[in-house]
Amino acid sequence: MTTPQELKSIISEGLLSFPVTDFDAQGNFNAKTYSERLEWLAPYGASALFAAGGTGELFSLNGSEYSDVVRAAVAGAKGQVPILAGAGGPTRTAIQQAQEAERLGAHGVLLMPHYLTEASQEGIANHVAEVCKSIKIGVVFYNRANSRLSADWLAKLADAHPNLIGFKDGIGEIEPMVRIRRKLGDRFSYLGGLPTAEVYAEAYKALGVPVYSSAVFNFIPKTAMDFYRAVAAEDHVTTARLIDDFFLPYLDIRNRKQGYAVSIVKAGAKLVGHDAGPVRAPLTDLTEAEMESLNTLIQKLGPQ
Repeated sequence: MTTPQELKSIISEGLLSFPVTDFDAQGNFNAKTYSERLEWLAPYGASALFAAGGTGELFSLNGSEYSDVVRAAVAGAKGQVPILAGAGGPTRTAIQQAQEAERLGAHGVLLMPHYLTEASQEGIANHVAEVCKSIKIGVVFYNRANSRLSADWLAKLADAHPNLIGFKDGIGEIEPMVRIRRKLGDRFSYLGGLPTAEVYAEAYKALGVPVYSSAVFNFIPKTAMDFYRAVAAEDHVTTARLIDDFFLPYLDIRNRKQGYAVSIVKAGAKLVGHDAGPVRAPLTDLTEAEMESLNTLIQKLGPQ
């Protein structure tokens, strides 16, 4: 078992990623191809993988499917890379998911937004506290959408719950991020969590957040690792080239429709021979023309 502090150390360096969740032609979870996906990705060197996260379509999974995904992720990783499971939605649902993830052998939990309703800072903090109290494994808070916490509230939670070991930012506002980083210091592992995080990676590194999760690792793992290493080495020539040649044109496709941040990753996986099936409603898949444009970008990168 990986302790929360050991997990914190692991995710404080290296590249992280969210494997997509495999569905078959009927839209059902495909455990076989999902496990094969984890086996394929594990040797590329990601520090940790997030099962049933945002790119893994947590929001579309029912209770038994969630268990199946986490179970398959733990089995597929074969101990080579830690698995953090997404958990979110209403507090009791998030607790159930977190406890199930712990039971199935996940090393930690990424606490996703509570969805829909707005809430006070105190209310969101209580939500986080209830989940932390319900499990012994590490918890990473995902600061995103309507689930945001200030530096002061995060410090209170860190004092009360030693297994709250990470902060993942999906907002991208500089002042709050600086305040959090300065106040919490080394009490958290800090992760960049904006969609297509590579575009923000150098700016986040300057803020003291050198680690991020890569969605494109799902289909161009070699390039994703090359880009991360270039950021770490401050190789601006390489990062600029990849941003110009791949990431900005990629964003042009991704930004055409809401929800494409997930759809385009599944499209990429299909194009490189690791088809994960379609996305589930309410998301929509890329058009054939968009698939062709994405394939052109991928082919220019060379073998992965």
